[in-house]
Amino acid sequence: AELPDFISSLQASELTSALALEFLILTASRSGEVLGARWDEVDIEKAVWTVPAHRMKARREHRVPLSSRALEILTRLDETRLSEFVFPGTRTGSGQSNMTLTKLLRRMGRSETVHGMRSAFRDWAGDQTSFSREVAEAALAHSIGNATEQAYRRSDALEKRRELLTAWGNFLFIDASTNVVPLKTREEI
Repeated sequence: AELPDFISSLQASELTSALALEFLILTASRSGEVLGARWDEVDIEKAVWTVPAHRMKARREHRVPLSSRALEILTRLDETRLSEFVFPGTRTGSGQSNMTLTKLLRRMGRSETVHGMRSAFRDWAGDQTSFSREVAEAALAHSIGNATEQAYRRSDALEKRRELLTAWGNFLFIDASTNVVPLKTREEI
């Protein structure tokens, strides 16, 4: 429930690390995935960020649908692109440090962890929407089901995840005093 206000405070910052943290929250991604993001992984026209298998915890490629705000962040950074990294570090040829986002949270007087933002997304998806568990878990790049189910389930539900992450983005940018998230009916899913 505090995330919409927190996002507003992030947007008040001019720091690239604040943009990285906002992007992380919008995409429900891990910090290493975001901080290591490279421009050749991003397809702005299709609004998809494809994280290669070697950078994923589960060692499987993960396509991330990008909300309009995530695309705004990428467009802003593309205008001043400094390297192959979307969120460049201070050293040439590297992304930002893994500690960058934690340090940002501490400077903002926050006690939450960066990984806790993924947990907040999962709680919101499970408690405030009617999206299926499978779609929410797929958005987090978690493996679901046993080996047999995984062998038969070959789609990554990209468009359903796009709807989920769009709803998440809408939640993050609503008037925090109302904190209302429109739920989808089963027929709409």
